Amino acid sequence: MPGENLSRDEARERAELLSVDGYEVVLDLRSAVDEAEPADGPRTFRSVTTVRFRAATPGASSFADLIAPSVNSVTLNGRELDPAVVFDGARIALDGLASENVLVVDADCAYSRTGEGMHRFVDPEDGEVYLYTQYEPADARRVYANFEQPDLKAPYRFEVTAPEGWQVWSNGVEESREGQTRRFAETAPISTYITCVVAGPYHYVTDSYTRGDLTIPLGAICRKGLAKHFDADEVFLVTKQGFDLFHEIFDYPYPFGKYDQAFVPEYNLGAMENPGMVTFREEYIFRGKVTQASYERRANTILHEMAHMWFGDLVTMKWWDDLWLKESFADFMGSFALVEATRFDQAWVTFANSRKAWAYRADQLPSTHPITADIRDLEDAKLNFDGITYAKGAAVLKQLVAYVGRDAFLEGARRYFKANAYGNTTLDDLLSVLGEVSGRDMAEWSRAWLQTAGVNALTPVVTCDAGGRVTELAVVQDGDELRPHRVAVGLYRLDPDGALVRYARAEADVAGVRTVVGELTGQEKPALVLVNDEDLTYCKIRFDEASLATLRSHLGSVTDPLSRALCWSALWNLTRDGLMPARDFVSLVLAHSGRETDVGVLQMLHAQALTAVTRYAAPDWREQGGKVLAACALQELRFAEPGSEHQLTWARFFAAGAATEGDFQLLLGLLEGSARIDGLEVDQELRWDFLLPLAAHGAIGEEVLAAELARDDTASGKRHQVRCLAARPSAAVKDQAWAAVVESDALSNALVEATIAGMQQSSQRGLLAPYTEPYFAVIERIWADRSIQIGMDVVRGLYPSLQDSQATLDATDVWLAAHESAAPALRRLVLESRDDLARALRAQGCDVAAAG
Repeated sequence: MPGENLSRDEARERAELLSVDGYEVVLDLRSAVDEAEPADGPRTFRSVTTVRFRAATPGASSFADLIAPSVNSVTLNGRELDPAVVFDGARIALDGLASENVLVVDADCAYSRTGEGMHRFVDPEDGEVYLYTQYEPADARRVYANFEQPDLKAPYRFEVTAPEGWQVWSNGVEESREGQTRRFAETAPISTYITCVVAGPYHYVTDSYTRGDLTIPLGAICRKGLAKHFDADEVFLVTKQGFDLFHEIFDYPYPFGKYDQAFVPEYNLGAMENPGMVTFREEYIFRGKVTQASYERRANTILHEMAHMWFGDLVTMKWWDDLWLKESFADFMGSFALVEATRFDQAWVTFANSRKAWAYRADQLPSTHPITADIRDLEDAKLNFDGITYAKGAAVLKQLVAYVGRDAFLEGARRYFKANAYGNTTLDDLLSVLGEVSGRDMAEWSRAWLQTAGVNALTPVVTCDAGGRVTELAVVQDGDELRPHRVAVGLYRLDPDGALVRYARAEADVAGVRTVVGELTGQEKPALVLVNDEDLTYCKIRFDEASLATLRSHLGSVTDPLSRALCWSALWNLTRDGLMPARDFVSLVLAHSGRETDVGVLQMLHAQALTAVTRYAAPDWREQGGKVLAACALQELRFAEPGSEHQLTWARFFAAGAATEGDFQLLLGLLEGSARIDGLEVDQELRWDFLLPLAAHGAIGEEVLAAELARDDTASGKRHQVRCLAARPSAAVKDQAWAAVVESDALSNALVEATIAGMQQSSQRGLLAPYTEPYFAVIERIWADRSIQIGMDVVRGLYPSLQDSQATLDATDVWLAAHESAAPALRRLVLESRDDLARALRAQGCDVAAAG
């Protein structure tokens, strides 16, 4: 990655000098289907870019961005420049600029196999080739020459020549077609990172959305091989519901014409908000039976990306420091819109239990940062698409709505769009309009919530009299930065029928170390005090001893789904923080998860319970803990309603935790049809879920996996097979997996991910031990030689976290000390992995102490 970085200072200087009037990008993609692979380099396509721009200082120098194997010609204002002189592999030097300039760059750009730039995918099912682009934060320069920073917006015209029989889409509507060449309408001014091209023999379904005089053409796109699984009607339904809501609350019509949504293969992200041409990972097209939680996640992603049409595309941050101006808002609006406009009216439960868990983890890492971050360069930007920018930012916006009121918040958004349409903004632009409509001091709120890092813990302290009445209820705040919190405090009691229900509630502004909630004085003594009831603020919840005792016995009896999810989240945070033994958390899951009605919460509990056993429990209890979890899963699987989504969820959990020979024999029987559980349909996706633990424990071999791939000879089947092959318990297998990822760049991004996931099995610590030293020896080379996406996957995925000992921490510290000058982004990834391991060791210490 040397030479490909761009600093904030460079971007600021270039924005002060240049303004861009427009791009014309001409791409010839016919080489995508050439049968012969090039012998002497990557497969390439021709890219010709014409940029019209102005310079504030005539005679000044600047540069354009381009990452390409070769440049055929560069012309500036009619003057031919020598590519060998002006192009260094990442930048084109531009000297002697005029007031008005025309730059023409003719280059051969490379197709990607890493999901960055112009990704090329060959479908193993039918040999068809599919292309799509993915640019955020700065990979448009892999496809055409440009000024790659968000504040140099411009209109774009794309012209694409594609192979015979292909369809092609871009941000604008197709205006004309001549032979194999399509020309697309000029876009509104947008940033480079949200331009887009999708091309190939895709399956395409159309619809339209109408509201008053506005009509938006809708399209839904997927590979031909997935067409039989594609529920486009459901995608269109959520899309229309989102447009209805956002037009109503934003009072600004969708500004980008058509609205296509493409579900594409080997996608690195969940989705990307390219205006008029949104791209999604194709795993959102479900090949088998899934739960409503999966449909909710997809709907959330659809609405998240739609919110970006306003927050991010219409109004864009100047630089990646203010990434939160788009991602936090889109994350918040995704859940908000689900509740307001769709059947998924319990989305705030998912947000509290799942999205905020991501935020809490990120906010306790050594790399934690304020929501408004200090982004020095593009590598920083890439890593800041994290739980703080997304989920913590969204949680803080939820707090802001409670602080200023819903009406003021939405009115502020409306004024923000109208004042800054097609422009770029900073934090101050948003705060000024929110302060104007709410009358609140936004500067102080911003300082506390946006410009400081870390998460607070709120703990209730309850005093009662001899008659069983509350004499005082206080909330104690912990943390390096004490913040103002608008919270609801709920008091719960056990009803005669055993239900744990709320009987009193009060809202309060918590500030400083200790805040008394006077409205609750005189209430009867509670069995449970739930601070941050209804999840109004961003904090970790703690419990007093009486409340914790109640939860141990009656957690499954909490009647409200959101309250119950908040309790589960708090207990998991106690476990992660080494304040509750892992085996105690597992016991709570064993006792109460069978009564969990929200399947998304149940899936999260399953994942957390497995983590508790494999990472946080005392090593000598892991085997026993795994067996009791698997036994619980099997019992609940047999008790679950036949054909229900809970039954499917317990089946997957049972497979993930299978621990005994009897477990493996049952899985084999379900696969072969010799065993049966009433109502459980073992479809292709569930078959792969069953095969992974069988492969990891040596119960099946390569021949069984080859036969399964023949049964499911698809892109998804290949990923599953690669994961299962790498999971087999053999030193030779691990060597092959390591070599495939580390010593070769032949695998695509999706297969790199699958290989790493298969290789890292918690039951194979001994087999993985030899890779600790090689890991630290290769990561700097990997970071230098591979794309940033692959670098991130390898550095995170192969860190020896399963070698959970002080020796691994020491080896990490030795590497960090010896590589102080390594790329900051690389050091950050290593520091984060080290912190996760240190946390696991602390949790293990807590569990050991509990065992006596």
